[in-house]
Amino acid sequence: MYAVIKTGGKQYRVAEGDVILVEKLDAETGSSIDLDDVLMVDAGDDVKIGTPFVEGSKVTATVKDQIRGKKIEIIKFRRRKHHQKRTGHRQYHTVLEINSITA
Repeated sequence: MYAVIKTGGKQYRVAEGDVILVEKLDAETGSSIDLDDVLMVDAGDDVKIGTPFVEGSKVTATVKDQIRGKKIEIIKFRRRKHHQKRTGHRQYHTVLEINSITA
């Protein structure tokens, strides 16, 4: 059994026991959260596709950690103008472990 969920503007295919990395969610480490934006649920022969979400379905997950991603370097350069600017960015992420899928 697996489901397709939407969080942080992205879609993820999840099954029970999966550990995924999503955009930062406001939740404490060790707490349980419910993800209600379920786009599709597949349970073998029974496939439910939402318009846009499947009614009455949810995915329960546990927050494992709040981390920051790899540093991304941004370089802005203008030729012949004596201009060069270098900055960096590290995105915040939440590590989730999927506990159950309710269809």
